[in-house]
Amino acid sequence: MADLLLDTGPFVALLDRSERSHLRCLEFFQGFRGRLFTTEAVLTEVVYLLGPSFQAQQPALELVLQGGAELLPMSQALLERCLGLMAKYADIPMDYADATLVAVAEERQIRDIFTLDLRGFSTYRLSPRKPFRIQPPAF
Repeated sequence: MADLLLDTGPFVALLDRSERSHLRCLEFFQGFRGRLFTTEAVLTEVVYLLGPSFQAQQPALELVLQGGAELLPMSQALLERCLGLMAKYADIPMDYADATLVAVAEERQIRDIFTLDLRGFSTYRLSPRKPFRIQPPAF
């Protein structure tokens, strides 16, 4: 596994010790060897969920700034793809942050995702109909 997408749930769990998945996500993260990617939409969700204080939000920003995860930019084409994905998965529903991850996964051909959202990412498919490989494996 060389490239891995980072979703909101484990990103928050890595930084917030009170999260019930903190240890599980931390162990996986510490053992991961490869490149970790995320999107600005995910980072925005993480910062919001960590709380309103700078002290709570700072570790998320520092993780990206120190190279723990690389932010992938959204292009006009990716934004259009997000719109199509959100319409396609409206019954789940798919939020914008999830749509950005699926869109960049398709563009960069990344099938592995570090997520706690089993419902969403077990349902979402990459073109053509390939499922995501969810990390860490369910226990």
